[in-house]
Amino acid sequence: MENLMGSLLIASGSLMDPNFRRTVVVITEHSDQGAVGLILNRPAPVTVAEATPELAPLVEPGSPIYVGGPVQQEAAIVLADFETFNQDGRVVVGSVGLLSSYGTESDPAIKRARVFAGYAGWGPGQLESEADEDAWIIEDAFPDDIFTEEPNKLWSAVLARKGGSYRLLSLMPEDPSNN
Repeated sequence: MENLMGSLLIASGSLMDPNFRRTVVVITEHSDQGAVGLILNRPAPVTVAEATPELAPLVEPGSPIYVGGPVQQEAAIVLADFETFNQDGRVVVGSVGLLSSYGTESDPAIKRARVFAGYAGWGPGQLESEADEDAWIIEDAFPDDIFTEEPNKLWSAVLARKGGSYRLLSLMPEDPSNN
């Protein structure tokens, strides 16, 4: 499988794991050692200022922290859109990357940022196996996907953008028995 870093994983309609049902995950790392990603469409009912005040200056006032995944939810991870990218972070897609440190003299200029609690992780070969089982739909990521103003609509929006039969899937109700 090609390296999926910078790609989106869209949970297929058959993925029922409550941690990932109807999620959109951006892959931030992918190698033969496994993969790491952040769920983009799970805002928490807690603001960044409440959860991790030291990171509040990076985001708009009142911005929620996002549940990045079920692994190490006590860890804060920052995805930022940089004016210029330098070695202090790791590029994910375009000018968006992981902020590796904050509060140093060499802070890069940040246009916008999003803070995540935890991450999603896959062991060696696990993501590839799940993709082969059609648990995930793979799509290119765009910076605006990461910083969407409507995270609750992201799953449907990305599927609709993909077109074809995915457009029909994008219309699937949360509970198919309500159809």
